[in-house]
Amino acid sequence: MRRFVLLTISLLGILSFSVGAQAGAAPNGLKHCTLTDARRPQTATPEEVGMDSAALRRAMAETVTADRATFKVFRNNCLVAKGSLDDRAGGVAWNLWSSTKSVVSLVTGIALDSGKLGIDDPVGRHLPPGLGDAAHREITVRQLLTETSGLAVGAATEGVTAVIPLDPNIVAQALGLPIVTRPGTQYSYSQHAVDLLVYVVERAVGEDFQAYAQRNLFDPLGIRPGDYHWARDRSGHTYGYANLLLPGDDFAQLGLLVANRGNWNGKQVVSAEYLRRATSPSAAMPCYGYLFLTRDTRCVELTGLPADASMMVGAMRQDTFTVPSLGLVVTTTGLVNPSGRNNRHDLNRAVMMSVRNPAVRDPGPYIPLPEVFVTDPSIMNPEVTLGALGVGKYAYPGCTVFECLGRVPAPPGSNWPPGCMAIACVGADPRTPGIRK
Repeated sequence: MRRFVLLTISLLGILSFSVGAQAGAAPNGLKHCTLTDARRPQTATPEEVGMDSAALRRAMAETVTADRATFKVFRNNCLVAKGSLDDRAGGVAWNLWSSTKSVVSLVTGIALDSGKLGIDDPVGRHLPPGLGDAAHREITVRQLLTETSGLAVGAATEGVTAVIPLDPNIVAQALGLPIVTRPGTQYSYSQHAVDLLVYVVERAVGEDFQAYAQRNLFDPLGIRPGDYHWARDRSGHTYGYANLLLPGDDFAQLGLLVANRGNWNGKQVVSAEYLRRATSPSAAMPCYGYLFLTRDTRCVELTGLPADASMMVGAMRQDTFTVPSLGLVVTTTGLVNPSGRNNRHDLNRAVMMSVRNPAVRDPGPYIPLPEVFVTDPSIMNPEVTLGALGVGKYAYPGCTVFECLGRVPAPPGSNWPPGCMAIACVGADPRTPGIRK
C-alpha cells in the first residue's frame, strides 16, 4: 500500500465573508441566490440574508479550529462565510466516513420515488436466490434505513477490513452477521447493514449503484465522476457505511439539496416527502431518521434547534448541518476529531444565533452524553472482523478472505486510484480524484 502523507493544515483563519453577487430578493427583503454549484456559488453578506456578521465572526472564532480543511455557511443558497483554506482544500476528495450513509439514503430515496423499490420490501425480494437465510431475507428496506435490522454490530470493528482493505464481499459479510434482536424493534448502529442496503438498491434498479447515483443524484448537481472516489470491496460491491471520498465543495451541494427539500433549480432530484421522512425521527430512535441525524429534545447534537434541523455526520467532523425552514447550511471537512467546546452542537448553535431575521431561540448549551468506552461490544466486536476474514461464528458459509461464493476476490487495494487512501485523495496524478480548478 502506498504511504499516505497527511496534509499539513495551517491555522484556519476565522472567516472570510463573501461579497454580494447578483441574485433575487424574497418578499421578506432577504437576498436569495440561484443554485449554481458550491464550487462557484453566488454570494451575499450576512446582513443581506438576515444574519449578523459580527455575531457570526465571534461564533466562528470560538468554534472553528485549525483542523478544519473546509468550512462553509450558506443561507438562502448564498455563500455567506467560508474558511481561509477553502479555496485550496475545497477540491480535495475527503472520506465522508459515516456521512456516506446519508448519501446512500438520498440515492435510496430516488429509487423509492421511482417505484422500483418499496420501503417495506423484504431484502430477499431483490437478492439472488439462495443468498442469505430466510430470516435475513425478511429484513426490510425500512429496517436497513433506520438501523433496526437486528444484526450484530461492532461499529469500529466492522470497518477495519475496509480500511486495510481486505473485505472479500461485504454483502455476504452482512448476511453472515447473526440477528440478535427482532428486526424493526431496536436501533443499533450497524455499518454492514448499510452496505447491504446499497446492494439491495442496486439489484432493485437493475444498475450498478454508483452509475445510478451518478445519473440520478450527482449529474443534476454538476458533480462529475472523476471528482470523487467511491470505494468498493474486492468483489466490486460499493460501500455504504463510509468510504465515499468527495470534495468539500460537492459535499456542500448535497447539503443545499437537502435544504431545498430535494429540489435543484426546478428539478426534483429526490422527493420532498422522502426527505421529510428521512430527516424525521424513527419510531425506534428519536435522534435518527433514514440514515440522517435528526432533531429531538433528547438528541444532544441537535437539542433545541428547529424541528426540521438534521445532519449528515461523519468521523473527524465530516458534517453537513441543514435547517430548511431557515435556508441554512453549515458544512465542514477536516483531519481530526475536535472535542470539548468544538462539539457539533456548539458550532450549530453559534451559527444559529447569528440569524436575526427571523429571530431564533437559543437552543442552549451542549449536554454531554455518558462516555462510551471502546471496550463496549457495540463499538469493539472482534467477531465481526474475524467473520470478514472467514473465521468464527460470524463468517458467511463459503466466504473467506481468499475466496467468496466461488469467486477469488481482486487483490487488496487494486480498485483504489492513485493518490487515494482511507482519509483523502491527494497528488498531481490526473487520475487522482478531486476538483481541478
